[in-house]
Amino acid sequence: MGTYLKRGVSAFFADYALEEFQPSNIEKLILDPTQFIIASENEEGIDGFIRVSSGSIAPVPGCSEFEIATFYVQPRHQGKGIGKRLLNAALQFCRDQQAASVWLATNAENDPAIAFYLAQGFDHVGETHFRIENQKYLNNVYSVHLA
Repeated sequence: MGTYLKRGVSAFFADYALEEFQPSNIEKLILDPTQFIIASENEEGIDGFIRVSSGSIAPVPGCSEFEIATFYVQPRHQGKGIGKRLLNAALQFCRDQQAASVWLATNAENDPAIAFYLAQGFDHVGETHFRIENQKYLNNVYSVHLA
C-alpha cells in the first residue's frame, strides 16, 4: 500500500485496509484451496509472504490463470534474499500445477518492485488499474513463462 499512499494514510485508505485485511478475510484466504500462501519468518515473526491465486482472470490477454496476488517483504528485511526465495517457491508451486506462466500487477510507480520483477525474468505485458470505489491507480501487469 505504501506506493499508493504518497502523503500519509487517509481515512479512505484506512477504511479500505481495515475492511480488506480483517482476520476473517485472511482466514478465508488461508482455507481457500485456490490460494497458495507461503510465509518467511525469523525468530521475531513473519518477515514476508507470497500468495498465488489459481483461477484468476488476468486484465490483459495471453496470461494464465495463475496470479501472484499478494507479495510482501517487510522493508527492513528487503535485500536479504527473502523475496527471491518466496518468489522461487511460488513459481515452483505453479510449475507443479502445470501452469505455463504466472502474472502479477504492481503499482506503476513502484520502481523497486518493478526492477525486482524484471530481474527475475518477468516481462511487462500490459496495464490495468487498482480500483477502490471511485479512485483508480495505474498498475503494470507482468508475466513470466515457466519452463
